[in-house]
Amino acid sequence: MLFSNQSLISCSGEVDLGAFCYFFLNTLRITVFALFSRRDCIIPSGRPAMRLQCDVEVVNRMLPTFGMRNRGKGSRAVLSIGKHVDKTTKINNIYLMICTLKDKVGSKYKLKENVEQFFTRFVDEGKATVRLKEPAVDVCLSKADAANLKNFLSAARLAHRGSEIDTLTLSSLTPAKARDVEKPKRKLTITSKKDYPLTCSFPYSLEQLQVSYCKLSRVDMRMLTLRKLRKLDLSNNHIKKLPVTIGDLFCLNELILHNNHLESFNVALCNSTLQKSLQCLDLSQNKLQALPIQFCQLQELVHLKLDDNELIRLPFKIGQLHKLRFLSAARNRLPYLPSDFRRLSLENLDLFGNPFVQPNPLDHTIQLKFPLPLLEFAARAAVNYRLSFGPHVIPAHLCHDLNVAKLCGCGMSCVHYFIQATVTMNLHHVSHTVVLVDNMGGTEAPVLCYFCSLTCYSEFIDRCLQRGR
Repeated sequence: MLFSNQSLISCSGEVDLGAFCYFFLNTLRITVFALFSRRDCIIPSGRPAMRLQCDVEVVNRMLPTFGMRNRGKGSRAVLSIGKHVDKTTKINNIYLMICTLKDKVGSKYKLKENVEQFFTRFVDEGKATVRLKEPAVDVCLSKADAANLKNFLSAARLAHRGSEIDTLTLSSLTPAKARDVEKPKRKLTITSKKDYPLTCSFPYSLEQLQVSYCKLSRVDMRMLTLRKLRKLDLSNNHIKKLPVTIGDLFCLNELILHNNHLESFNVALCNSTLQKSLQCLDLSQNKLQALPIQFCQLQELVHLKLDDNELIRLPFKIGQLHKLRFLSAARNRLPYLPSDFRRLSLENLDLFGNPFVQPNPLDHTIQLKFPLPLLEFAARAAVNYRLSFGPHVIPAHLCHDLNVAKLCGCGMSCVHYFIQATVTMNLHHVSHTVVLVDNMGGTEAPVLCYFCSLTCYSEFIDRCLQRGR
């Protein structure tokens, strides 16, 4: 229903604002509906794509008969499907046009009833071949986006059959721009704020990206759409928080966040795809005081840099990082190392400049109760017998308790009740190369030890006294 101009004016002669708004919105709705009701204005998302960027090699099938071989190497190209008037027959047909850096004007190949076969066995890998009848060539496609390639081949099939032509949104067969046919950019380095892109996106093909000295206060979301990214260097910025979506970069194996303002490491990243990809992590020169327990789920880590933070402890389960070979946590505030540290097998270790305490085995903390509560017995049994558990079985706080269970020297676990002591460990036991712990040339550091009972602790004291004699 539309209001007339007179109905917008009240008895007092003033414009009725409510009626005017209704009139405006209703008119807009009808206009939009009318526009999109026209067939030529609708472009369904399901229509096949008429343009594709990929590597192309055009193989002449007649060359072997003359004892000649093809070059055997593809070139970056832009493929388009559109209408073109044949100069000889004056007939308007659908053609495939291939533009490369050397041939930006492009070469055209007729499609209608001219395709001998489509080879699509490896289409999910971005590869396919279109075999033409005339001329006798194979158009070999590679390094294409799999989804775009499937849509493009679907359009080529329709053009070949000559059916449902009206459903195709044809491209204009115009010469390609240089930027469209250049080799995809794999590496980009930005070290100045004036060079930082504000209006354009990052090249989709990037595998290595460095953005340093740009005073970034947060991670640019445009970076997180680069699905091929393997190395992300955001060092020397002002980043305070890491977004969860970094975990969606499933190819990322190197993340450098040196010299930022990070105060915490997002737990969600520890549960993301980074568990299977991240091998190198640099968190040096930030403001970290601790890392989450879940941090040790990043079990592909090989290099870990934590220098110049404010760490008061290392991850409790750091021994789970079985592939870790290079660890540096110099100039932090570590008083001692976690018990699990003894399970590491490193090639290089740097813990210089930490205020390690002087260990004394007789200086201990007792958290035992006699008899042990039933809950402690049950918790120990669950850990010792490696029973599966989760929030769907027991409350979440009990799951947390089991995840941080301590391991006694006898091989048994303890949860809430134990004896804690600090002992000296020579760091050469866990690393081939050790940077000196202090200016005195020491290579020893204090490590926490836990004992599940007085018996285990007594045996430990006896061994210490025997070594001291």
